[in-house]
Amino acid sequence: MCRVLFYLRIIIKYGKCLISTMSFNLYMARISSRFDRLHSFTPSGMRGLMNYGLSCCVNTLLQVFSATWELADLLDRWAPVGGTGDSSRNVPLQLKKALMAMRSDQPQPAPHHNFLHCLDRNYIRLSIQHDADEVFLSILNFMQQQMDDKQLALEIQNLYKISVETHLQCSECNSVQCWTSYLLNLPLHIREDRNSLESCMTSFFELQELKCGDCCFCAQCGSKTPSKQGFKLLSLPRILCVHVNRFRSYRGCTQKLDCRVTFPETFDLWENLGEEAFSKDYVKATWKDVQTTYGGNYRNTAYMLMYRSTKEEEEQPQCSG
Repeated sequence: MCRVLFYLRIIIKYGKCLISTMSFNLYMARISSRFDRLHSFTPSGMRGLMNYGLSCCVNTLLQVFSATWELADLLDRWAPVGGTGDSSRNVPLQLKKALMAMRSDQPQPAPHHNFLHCLDRNYIRLSIQHDADEVFLSILNFMQQQMDDKQLALEIQNLYKISVETHLQCSECNSVQCWTSYLLNLPLHIREDRNSLESCMTSFFELQELKCGDCCFCAQCGSKTPSKQGFKLLSLPRILCVHVNRFRSYRGCTQKLDCRVTFPETFDLWENLGEEAFSKDYVKATWKDVQTTYGGNYRNTAYMLMYRSTKEEEEQPQCSG
């Protein structure tokens, strides 16, 4: 099965700490069994990719990365100085080369064998079908580990970094523990019927009761007690990755949920979530096409949604002919 990439427009408002209205564009990985290769016919000259083995998941991510001009710019600034070791195993180096090939205006698909084999040497095997979100996070981790310029590696990670405050309230003594952490995606669980992006996000930020085996240690009580856990957004990145978790473990087996998950062309985070949660130049499909990926028919189900912040859209470099 192959994944086809789409790029749409979305509107999001941050919470009360960031009052300004932000624009986002949506990257969406679409599952389709009707294509053997990914084609891109754009003024920027981005080339398609052949599907080798089960590389369709990686192909989709390469198209996403190529459309993320900030990432390409950061990798272009990176000049390895002998600290990359075996270059055939260096993921950021091979990614840089693959993205450069994809930006050329050649009509044939871009060569990306070296990148695929590089992932294979780092135990993302070509012979195994992977989850797009798993590979996405692995590639970001490899950038942190394998780039000799740690500042640039941090800037790349910051493109996707979501700052989150977790608060845990003990149900016995009402004491509250808070800590700050970060995510590189927003993991959303779905119900086994009809879902929407709005309802999934609302559920993510609702208080969860932790009981029985899920009880947490309370320092004030000195023991594990029932508690309530919640999350709040502290900041959102330029590229917001949303992971639609369509898989469940059932009796020792992994089961895919093909139920319908809708998402709008425009989405106002502030209006939908409220205080408590706190570039349209690259369109490759119509909104009608994208709506076929909601799921419910055992194919064409979206797994990852990526939103691009266009607050500084004017900074995007113009593509020359």
